[in-house]
Amino acid sequence: MSFLLKINKLFKPVVHPFNLNNDGVKTYAMWQFEKGADTIKNYMGCATKEEMFEGKTVLDIGCGAGGKSLYYITLGAKHVYGVDVVASYKEESEALAKTLNLSEQFTFIHADAKNLPYPDNSFDTIIMNDAMEHVGEPEAVLKEVLRVLTKGGRVYINFPPYNHPFGAHLSDAINIPWVHLFFSEKTLIRDYKELVKDLPDGESRINFRISKDENGKEYFSYINKMTIKRFKSILKKLDIKPIYYTEMPLRSIVAPLAKLPVLKEMFVKMAVCVIEK
Repeated sequence: MSFLLKINKLFKPVVHPFNLNNDGVKTYAMWQFEKGADTIKNYMGCATKEEMFEGKTVLDIGCGAGGKSLYYITLGAKHVYGVDVVASYKEESEALAKTLNLSEQFTFIHADAKNLPYPDNSFDTIIMNDAMEHVGEPEAVLKEVLRVLTKGGRVYINFPPYNHPFGAHLSDAINIPWVHLFFSEKTLIRDYKELVKDLPDGESRINFRISKDENGKEYFSYINKMTIKRFKSILKKLDIKPIYYTEMPLRSIVAPLAKLPVLKEMFVKMAVCVIEK
């Protein structure tokens, strides 16, 4: 057993939707639906629920199984379009939409966020909840998002920075906080595979998170290692000036650390940004 795997046994498992789904507790889509209110709280410093959704045509980038997209409908959205690169989420999202009697107001689209199948000025509100750290080409995605946003419309972005305790997005199996700061990607890939290989969805989890580059080397393709510094540099490069920006600390006790230039990358829970066209 590797050193990482031995240490991992010392930490309490993190509640994760993949594991809840495997255990029959709830589907990923239902977990998302129930977490929708927490997502909206990120933006209450600059907008009301009504301003965000009432009568609006909404685009949900990186919607996953669509649970949060459906939650936005319950807040008054006229129609919500959920976009994700994982085609298999279509069935799960549409099943929950049917259960909640929201099918007529919801559309799942299998597409890449940097190449959206919509004309200019199509959406009043665009949500990028926990998406900015996943898209392969964040600059291209932001340009595309602004293209399809209506004049006066808003893009709501929130993401945990890469050096967040669980910024590696492996907490469905690895429970060690900041594990990606102490172990190489090669080690993380090896041990993640070992931990999930015998699970019912083990193969799909591995394929979901890990790819090979042109030289055949494995890497975590599920995340782009987005930091606060990198995100701000992208905004500057694209000459995007947010109307609202804040950084939420992990806990109030570490709030002072979350304000320091370097340490903030480790102690900020969520970066929140709102852009108006």
